[in-house]
Amino acid sequence: MNAIPDFTLETYLAKYEFSARYHMTASDAQTHSIAEILDYAGPNAREAFLISGLGYTESWGADDVRHAVASTYDTLKQEDILCFAGAEEGIYALYRVLLDKDSHAITVVPNYQSAETLPVLLCETTGIALAENENWTLDIDKVAAAIRPNTKIIYINFPNNPTGKILERDRFDALIELCRKHGIYLFSDEVYRLIERDLAIRLPQVADVYEKGISLNVMSKAYGLPGLRVGWLACKDRELLDRCVRYKHYLSICNAGPSERLTVIALQNRDKILVRNQALAKDGSAKLLSFLAEFPELFDSYTPDGGVVMYPRYKGADGVETFTQRLVEEAGVVLLPASVYSSTLTKVPTDRFRIGYGRNNIDEGLSAFRAWLKRNEV
Repeated sequence: MNAIPDFTLETYLAKYEFSARYHMTASDAQTHSIAEILDYAGPNAREAFLISGLGYTESWGADDVRHAVASTYDTLKQEDILCFAGAEEGIYALYRVLLDKDSHAITVVPNYQSAETLPVLLCETTGIALAENENWTLDIDKVAAAIRPNTKIIYINFPNNPTGKILERDRFDALIELCRKHGIYLFSDEVYRLIERDLAIRLPQVADVYEKGISLNVMSKAYGLPGLRVGWLACKDRELLDRCVRYKHYLSICNAGPSERLTVIALQNRDKILVRNQALAKDGSAKLLSFLAEFPELFDSYTPDGGVVMYPRYKGADGVETFTQRLVEEAGVVLLPASVYSSTLTKVPTDRFRIGYGRNNIDEGLSAFRAWLKRNEV
């Protein structure tokens, strides 16, 4: 395998995420404290957590963790769940296990960078751009045309990072049928599922509805608990999961015990967590759209379908890269410019930026953003 290129998004955030005053591009929902999570479990939970051991845990994930995760699916059992240290480890392990130089992969664009970078390093890869001028939909005919005899996997991400797009149900069903016809794995990044603008557009989890579907999820995004570093692959192909856990033995080996205990509590109380985060996203989305509408000469916006991020267009003459750089340096407001979502596979927009709306400090950040725009008459 060739040398892994710089992870542009993580490198960019490493520079500003913890030093800038207003983290306005956060991709996760508002988090909880450990105390708040323990409070969900009742009066005895704190003591039980404090006396839990700090030994190794099972590489697959503890039984109760996998059982709790499986309960979030309609048709899966805990044997269909393999836990990882975050979603990124799951992405890495799956691609390394499934792909080789004789394979071919297809991925939607824009996406989380590793969904493109890793298959590109391992095999021939085709990128299918979401249709920017058609509400970011996915053209299934283009996917079909890209399929080769050696295509092993197609990657999708809905609600999408960074656009917030949820694929229309008829296209989702057509994609599954296309994969079934060709015997292709459908790898579905579902980390923003459960935060949708309308429940009617929520998609099923791929692992529930397709025998070669692989669902990726994590405690980080919709649940707002990235510090737990607990993610998972869900799949009915247990032989594939067994190959992935053997690869995991060379990575994290197992998850952190305290994180697993908190994950079980969080999933047992998921409705409480999600109701709060869904309300924050709804409120934050409305505030963000109202803000962007104040400056029609600078921004083109749209209503995202789900998740907690969106990808507006910046129309200023200085360009989005200069704009975002000045904004963070002069006002302490962090956004992700379009260069972070560049692609080696296909043409992507160069005039957009990612902004988040799932945290409870959005008013403060938008106020600083607004003041800077008016002060500078950008």
